[in-house]
Amino acid sequence: MLQQMRKYAKSWVASIFLGLLSLSFGVWGIADIFTGTTDTSVATVGGVTIPSEVYQRDYSNALKQQIGPDGRQMQTDTARKLGIPKQVLNAMINRQALDNVAGKLGLTTSDGPVVSEIRAVRGFNGPLGSFDHNTFLRVISDRGYSEQGFLDLVRADITRSQLLSAARAGFALPSGYVAALFSYLNEVRAAEYVILPPNAGGEVPAPTDAQLTAYVRSHPDKFSTPEYREIDYAVVGPDDLSGQIKATDTQLKQQYELRKDDARFGYNVPEKRDVEQITFSAEADAKAAKAKIDGGMSFQDLAKSLGKPVDNLGTVSKDDLSTRGPAVFALADNGVTDPQKNLSGWVLLHVTKITPAINKTFDDVKEDIRKDVTEQLAQAKLGDIANAYTDANSGGLSVIEAGKKVGMKTGHIAAIDAKGLAPDGSKTPVADDPDFLKQIFAAEVGEDGDPFPVKSGKLYVLKVVGQIPPKLKPLDQVRVQAAAQWTAEQRQKLLVAKANALVAQADKQQNLDAAAAVAGTPVLKTGRLYRPAGMEQQPDSSLPPLVVAKLFEAGPGKAVAGPAPNGGIVVARVTGIIHRTLPTGSLQFIQGAQQLSTQSAQDFDTLLANAARAQQGVKINQTNADRVAGGEGS
Repeated sequence: MLQQMRKYAKSWVASIFLGLLSLSFGVWGIADIFTGTTDTSVATVGGVTIPSEVYQRDYSNALKQQIGPDGRQMQTDTARKLGIPKQVLNAMINRQALDNVAGKLGLTTSDGPVVSEIRAVRGFNGPLGSFDHNTFLRVISDRGYSEQGFLDLVRADITRSQLLSAARAGFALPSGYVAALFSYLNEVRAAEYVILPPNAGGEVPAPTDAQLTAYVRSHPDKFSTPEYREIDYAVVGPDDLSGQIKATDTQLKQQYELRKDDARFGYNVPEKRDVEQITFSAEADAKAAKAKIDGGMSFQDLAKSLGKPVDNLGTVSKDDLSTRGPAVFALADNGVTDPQKNLSGWVLLHVTKITPAINKTFDDVKEDIRKDVTEQLAQAKLGDIANAYTDANSGGLSVIEAGKKVGMKTGHIAAIDAKGLAPDGSKTPVADDPDFLKQIFAAEVGEDGDPFPVKSGKLYVLKVVGQIPPKLKPLDQVRVQAAAQWTAEQRQKLLVAKANALVAQADKQQNLDAAAAVAGTPVLKTGRLYRPAGMEQQPDSSLPPLVVAKLFEAGPGKAVAGPAPNGGIVVARVTGIIHRTLPTGSLQFIQGAQQLSTQSAQDFDTLLANAARAQQGVKINQTNADRVAGGEGS
């Protein structure tokens, strides 16, 4: 099942659960006193126990989302070292503590919002794009939930969100704090600088064989053969199923009825017109103006002669114009209405452009719908194949045997690297599918994997039969490459040392004359520089962002150094600092204070959870928790 878990951890199913549980994992809290008991629970919060099987489910789901340092699915040993089991358990404790508070306050969520939340999850849609109860049951079952259990989970999440929203409501930071933060974020600086070329540190002598041998051994990732893996696989894609799938006219017509009034599909779009108008206070003035239009004067010339503005109403439909709509939409292009009454007086309306209506019949879009429905049905068929394969493989058939039985194409590759190449450099049959290649090097050796989809729409099954680890290449094969990289690193070390010495000299002399002499260039000056995390865009792009950041960390008159885009190093010195202020009554200050207050209020989630834990009391059965996590606690 490990491959099945990986599959869902990287697909739309993962986004469903991450969305629903994001609040839960946003607050981890602090550690409590760990105690051991004889029961099977992992923790007790305010008298409410957290069963081991619930912790097992949440921990398994959380582990699916974790990627290790090597880019593969994180293993339990690594997860324990990083404290992930403890984080998951603390998240569950926080949720339970907050749920206890919500229960004590009598907060609850009715069925309506729960149903709406679930039906809005696209991952629960069936082949025809709408919520499908069977799909819903299958997805939540794969994640370890019963139907009632999942409903309870969503209800609790919504209720908990209401509690936390109430806690954040109305919070405002003191204006003095906001003013100080604004001044800090919007500080302005100026600097002078010199760019040292890559060779400014001096020449590097040619490396000896001993130096190159040591360098190659210390950089095995650069000078080793790639890891190769031997695999068995099975694959099937939508194109393979084209002869097995046929969308009926009834299905196509159902989709047309669902889509025809949806603006996203553009099947039925009303006529639109670009309209402008001139307003008059009296009907008689409007009539006199219309007479000039009828006499041949243009709309724009009329406005100029009367000294009146032309109001652009933009692109509008008939309904947008209320009672004036029929008159406007009866005109030809460039036509002008008779005087029309509106709230501000009388208006003449001018049509500057007509966008015809779109009315696509079923026959017009039938083939487009057929393509969409066929793709959806193909995905459903792939799901059936995946289930059939799992049954066959569970019954004892190998990857190749089970794949052939359910109609998948099968193959064996004796050796493949992460780029899809064989040892002789030739492309393997799966070289052009990066998602499958990634799974090859994420899978466990010797394990029968479960079916998993990739972005191309194909469904794969994989078993890594064997592995050839990387091997360090002989020096003669990598001498040129190793010498070039060693020389570049040594040159960079000399350059950094020279730049650091020039920084110290600039701090002592309060100028960059010495750096300019080494570079053979004059000292350059920047324009205004803004703190990189501030609210303004950087107007002066002459310095790399890292150097600008260092200048804002330095004191007045101090020098810094940082990499230049050409491979050299920038030596820069602060020459001016301005701290700006903002009136507390200004709109910008008020909006900024509101934004900062909203961000700061997010911390209340953690504070409320920790306070609830402290008040209710928490006991953790570390022995049971370690047993679930598969090892000793950290």
